[in-house]
Amino acid sequence: MSPAPKTDSHTTHDADEDARNRDIKIYVNGKLVHRDEAKVSVYDSGFLLGDGMWEGMRLYNGKWAFFDEHMDRFFNSCKAVSLEVGLDKAGILDALTRTAKANEMTTDVHCRLMLTRGVKVKPFQHPSLSRSGPTLVIIMEHSKPVDRLLSRGIRLATVPQVRGLPMSQDPKYNSHSKLNCVIACLQAEQAGADEALMLDPHGFVNTTNACNFFIVRRGEVWTSTGDYCMNGVTRQKVIDLCRLNGIPVHEKNFSLYEAYGADEAFLTGTFGAQTPVAEIDGKQIGDGSLPVTKRIRALYGELVRKNVTF
Repeated sequence: MSPAPKTDSHTTHDADEDARNRDIKIYVNGKLVHRDEAKVSVYDSGFLLGDGMWEGMRLYNGKWAFFDEHMDRFFNSCKAVSLEVGLDKAGILDALTRTAKANEMTTDVHCRLMLTRGVKVKPFQHPSLSRSGPTLVIIMEHSKPVDRLLSRGIRLATVPQVRGLPMSQDPKYNSHSKLNCVIACLQAEQAGADEALMLDPHGFVNTTNACNFFIVRRGEVWTSTGDYCMNGVTRQKVIDLCRLNGIPVHEKNFSLYEAYGADEAFLTGTFGAQTPVAEIDGKQIGDGSLPVTKRIRALYGELVRKNVTF
């Protein structure tokens, strides 16, 4: 019998409730509508099959952090699956700007940009049945990570669900098809943890169900090779910052043995930036002082400020 989930669980996307989000306007194929009226067809390929790509971004001081990097990933993913965006990068930026303006949003805003292959003429798999053109949806919310995650940290559990091989479904796709990660998250919850630590097909530590994963050992920062995980924008920024600031960093294979013995561990993602990991499989990680993680958070915060300064 699986242990009951802990009632005080958290996720890397925890945010304080903001009443303004009850009346947000959502972009649906060029129209801005109240969230209660934001709908897509049950024949939409995203609903029927998870056939689509998405991107998560944050708005600071009226500017999208690392917009070019996010768009490079988004357009590359769409091209790889022959999904026509229907807009260029300037068109996407205009849609984002319209949506933010309609919601009077300028900072501490999280966006989910979603594109599907569009409405099908029949509820079957073949892409040729999607003939309406793509469906583009933009959801923006007032959303700021809760401070308690920085002091409390996330509890991870290693799960049986693994990150797949590129020839099955390349984990680099930020696709709507997230069942693999959902299963991993359920397994972690059933083990009494907050989120899942997933291994790669060879048994090496890879990523969590929602974020990229790093450890610190003897002052060195380690993360996976990147072969079986989302090519996270924040992940790459952390690697670049380490290299620029004299912090040894390695993209390499490593095992749970090395993760359990780490001095620090943290997750990276657009929403939470860098979130400390408190324990893995019930084993406390480090002593909680987090000197390297805190330094990286400070460097990253300064990088964001520079990027969003006009």
